[in-house]
Amino acid sequence: MSASLLRKGLELLGEPTGSRAGPQKRPPGKRPPRKNGATVKGKVTKSALEEFQKRQNQDHLLENLRFMKQKRVAADPKVTSKILLQNRGRKARDRPATKPEKEKSQGTVFTEEDFQKFQEEYFGSSGTK
Repeated sequence: MSASLLRKGLELLGEPTGSRAGPQKRPPGKRPPRKNGATVKGKVTKSALEEFQKRQNQDHLLENLRFMKQKRVAADPKVTSKILLQNRGRKARDRPATKPEKEKSQGTVFTEEDFQKFQEEYFGSSGTK
């Protein structure tokens, strides 16, 4: 599931996207103290694996699923249909196949006796003179 679809789903369920606590602002004029990076003393070496894992994108799937399960309010059918349409895709292979309806051959509901009766009533005789 892409991040944008997940974000849309969370928005539709009611949590605004910017609800997480952001960085705190410091008072103007105060700067954080700078560290002297010129020395090696006291530097802890980190493994390449730890650095790689730190820079990887975090998987928020479990957190998002937990949030969605906590919502006990049933979603509006219009909203769910929008989500399904977004996920369906635009290509023909993504759309459900619609089978064409077969036309039934139309037979007559009248029998041969009905036609003979009609002929006698309409023309007056059975056709023999």
